[in-house]
Amino acid sequence: MNRKILLALLLMGILFTMSVMACTTLIVTKGASLDGSVFVGHSDDDHFMDQRIVYVPAKDYPEGAKRKVYATAAAVGEFPQFNTFFYPRLVDGFRAPAYASDAYPLTIPLGEIPQVAHTYAYFDGNYGIMNEHQLMFGECTNGSKVTLDPLPGVRLFYSSELSRVALERCKTAREAVELMGELIDTYGYYGTGETLPVADPNEAWVFEMAPSPEEIGGLWVAKKIPDGEVFVSGNIFRIREVDPDDPDMLYSKNLHTVAEKYGWWSPEEGLLDWLPTVSLGEYNHPYYSLRRIWRLFDRMAPSLELSPWVENGLTRAYPFSVKPDEKLSLQDVFSLFRDHYEGTEFDLTQGVGAGPFGNPNRYYGAYDGQGDVGDPSKKLEGAWERPISVNYCGYVFVNQGRSHLPDPIGGVMWMGLDKPSDTCFMPFYAGANGLPSIIETYSPYDFDHNSAWWAFNFVANWAEKKYSYMHPEIAAKQAYHEEASIDLLQQTDQKALDLLNENPEALADFLRQVCSNNAEKVVADWWKLSGYLIAKYNDGYITTPGNAAQPVGYPREWLDRTEWVDGPVEY
Repeated sequence: MNRKILLALLLMGILFTMSVMACTTLIVTKGASLDGSVFVGHSDDDHFMDQRIVYVPAKDYPEGAKRKVYATAAAVGEFPQFNTFFYPRLVDGFRAPAYASDAYPLTIPLGEIPQVAHTYAYFDGNYGIMNEHQLMFGECTNGSKVTLDPLPGVRLFYSSELSRVALERCKTAREAVELMGELIDTYGYYGTGETLPVADPNEAWVFEMAPSPEEIGGLWVAKKIPDGEVFVSGNIFRIREVDPDDPDMLYSKNLHTVAEKYGWWSPEEGLLDWLPTVSLGEYNHPYYSLRRIWRLFDRMAPSLELSPWVENGLTRAYPFSVKPDEKLSLQDVFSLFRDHYEGTEFDLTQGVGAGPFGNPNRYYGAYDGQGDVGDPSKKLEGAWERPISVNYCGYVFVNQGRSHLPDPIGGVMWMGLDKPSDTCFMPFYAGANGLPSIIETYSPYDFDHNSAWWAFNFVANWAEKKYSYMHPEIAAKQAYHEEASIDLLQQTDQKALDLLNENPEALADFLRQVCSNNAEKVVADWWKLSGYLIAKYNDGYITTPGNAAQPVGYPREWLDRTEWVDGPVEY
């Protein structure tokens, strides 16, 4: 490839812009959790994309069958030529009943790969989530030097379909890593940079990938997370040196050859440093990624005394993974995803931007950095701090793998719809044979009382009118239902174990019914909460029984910053 073509590819990677679609993801290894669980968390920060969480059933296939591979719009953009859009993300009723549609055209595949005799059931979102064997995924998008479009027969895979094929075919994290690497090598990779945390109940890996300037194949590397430690990423590659002698590291066979050919690395430099080899460092704007990594590491391991300030986007200030000062519970992980830097100098509930009632949400516009910028030389007029919980989050989950339980019972997807700070995590057993319709129902164009997502989104939006007042009430409701769900699972685990021994054919139905009943109860209570908040905080007043429309006004410190102090007080 000549230098002009390479330059064009580099510029494409630098200038590729779109609405902000970027995520925070983490893994808590078995030895780092309080109860020996492995946790994989992911916030899908994606605006109004397809927020349906879909159950994809297990299937058997005849010899010679083919598996269709589809393009994705997630973090890449829409491809109308393949009927691939932000919503719906897929139209193929054979993949899953929830993906059938008469209102939209069938998605056109990029190509096909040989199918296996049997595929496993899994939960699917804009990326694969978790399968019936407790294989779990997270995800985040990263800036990359090269960005490529899909090309039928040449570049078939992006991270979303990679994760789905792995969930269909694999039981362990290492199997998934090896399979995804083989798929990239064989069928090519398009899009931008990606990180896929992948774990089973015993071990965890980080799989990172980037398009190749060769325009075929792809570049990838994977590293195992040491047990007892926690990994965090937020839109920046986290793997650094690629050590050929490390048994806990895998990478594409062409990585060094391609990197040397295009001047991205030379053997004289020593071990190849993955981050600067395939990217320009930080995503979007300075500290868009690194502040989140600092915050989560600092919350889990304050003894490290990590600084929130670094020299540049290629810093080595933050390790690949850390050992937490104290082992983490499930509720601890929920709390991490709800963070707005409260109590720090970056606290988004404070300052002029938070308004009079401490609203931590910030709205992005054309004046802000957009998408896969990754160029540290690009100057912006200003920028908001990028927290872990953002107003444009579509859904957040914490997958839980438990090695002491059989796979159908041990794996649990804790799903929170809409933004983490104001949603409620609801459990769904990976061994269940379906999801409730309220979880699989959503459209960005229609407010729908039959959609769980709209219940949580409505409450979160209404709370922005008087956040410092309403959020504590929402948090109390979260705590009540999440504690009740944890208690429910403890009871259900034992009943499910008994059923597995006595009548295993009935287990999947039982698990689905328990989780569906619980989700419907939570969502019904959230709709009730919405009505309560509307009435209590209507028109800026506070109304309680016997005390209608009580004026509370604004905090004095905020008033003193406004034109109120110069208002008419005398003739």
